[in-house]
Amino acid sequence: MNKLILTGAMAAMLTAALPAAARDTVHFLPIEAALDANDARNRLGDNIKFYFGDQKTPAIGSRLGSDKTSQKTNSFGKDAVTACNWAFLSAMLRLQARAQELGANAVINIVSNYKNIERSSTTEFECHDGAIMTGVALKADFVKTK
Repeated sequence: MNKLILTGAMAAMLTAALPAAARDTVHFLPIEAALDANDARNRLGDNIKFYFGDQKTPAIGSRLGSDKTSQKTNSFGKDAVTACNWAFLSAMLRLQARAQELGANAVINIVSNYKNIERSSTTEFECHDGAIMTGVALKADFVKTK
């Protein structure tokens, strides 16, 4: 009987702990601060220009396609902002690589796209921070400007 009570108590404790392990905190963080972190501006260079949300862009010469990326980083032992900035940089580097593959010189209409739900902003990106992983999902269009 004592084993049954002990087993029941342990199961209840584990069930209560599961939501903590499945943490998914949504953050809306400044794009400029993320670009200032982790040497992001230097790593992205200036060969390809990036335009967020409905930012005004130079005249478009040709549209080369659209794509989306979802990048994650290990969040263990990192504060949310640090982890989010790393995931943001990874997503931006992926957009940059895709632009290079397509021959684009600009990435426009960059929006957050977590779980395929678009959120457009010229100043913030959406990040989901969990107990173990942190993720940023972006969607964008690739163009050649005139």
